[in-house]
Amino acid sequence: MKKTILISGCSSGIGRSLALALGRMGHTVYAGARKIADVENMGMNVIPVTLDVNDETHIQEVMAKINLEQGSLDILINNAGYGAMGPLAEVPIAQVKSQFETNVFAPLAMAQAALPLLREKSKLHQNSAGLVVNIGSSAGLFTLPFSGVYGASKAAIHALSDVFRMEMASLNVHVMTVYPGGVASTFGDTASAKLKDTLIKNSLYSPILPAIEKRARISSSSPTTPDMFAARLIKVMLSDRPPAECRIGQGSQLLPWAKKLLPTKLRELILRKAYQLTHLKLEKRA
Repeated sequence: MKKTILISGCSSGIGRSLALALGRMGHTVYAGARKIADVENMGMNVIPVTLDVNDETHIQEVMAKINLEQGSLDILINNAGYGAMGPLAEVPIAQVKSQFETNVFAPLAMAQAALPLLREKSKLHQNSAGLVVNIGSSAGLFTLPFSGVYGASKAAIHALSDVFRMEMASLNVHVMTVYPGGVASTFGDTASAKLKDTLIKNSLYSPILPAIEKRARISSSSPTTPDMFAARLIKVMLSDRPPAECRIGQGSQLLPWAKKLLPTKLRELILRKAYQLTHLKLEKRA
């Protein structure tokens, strides 16, 4: 059965691959991006919509459009998000707020706004539950140096997903959390470019700037492409019984086990060495 699907963050990467693949399968896909030019001409069945997930007006306009044209919604995929890397001791609080607004508050606002449409679908087809798919991150399970804020925001959306799933179960709406590992995309380039906005002048961490840049670009060389990720997620998402959790991408299966099995002090020592934190020295006082 063909489905109506709304995806945020479709200008590139995972969101774009999902929209293109689902459209080719014949599903009706509303592909959202802040700049509608980024999602135009994506082929049959893909409807471009202006969607800045931090703009309540955009969210309401998109939901109204889907209600008018389709009357209901099968799947909401909360994919939009971003990460700004940098040491917690110096990261501007404005950056912290911005990441939480996009990675935590916005997915919840999207789910709340989509709920009437998702429930309408389940009313029309009793054997078909509405589905919310929240794209989390393995970084929210296995945190790395210089991505503390990003990891915290993803850990928060994981927690919200767990609670939302329990609260929505009786209303015939299912919530699935996706834990991507490394996925080759422009995410690392964007995170690296934002370092200039994160690192303060004369940063304590300037001597190990290459390590911070390494963290920002860690996914760039991943063998898992957005198309591969999308193919796997679609298979799981459209199954008769979508799971509560799904891990896709390089390291997504291994990292949780590493977190569980490695003693904390050993794990943190390994990471401190990997990201050159053991190279930092206290400045001698005159």
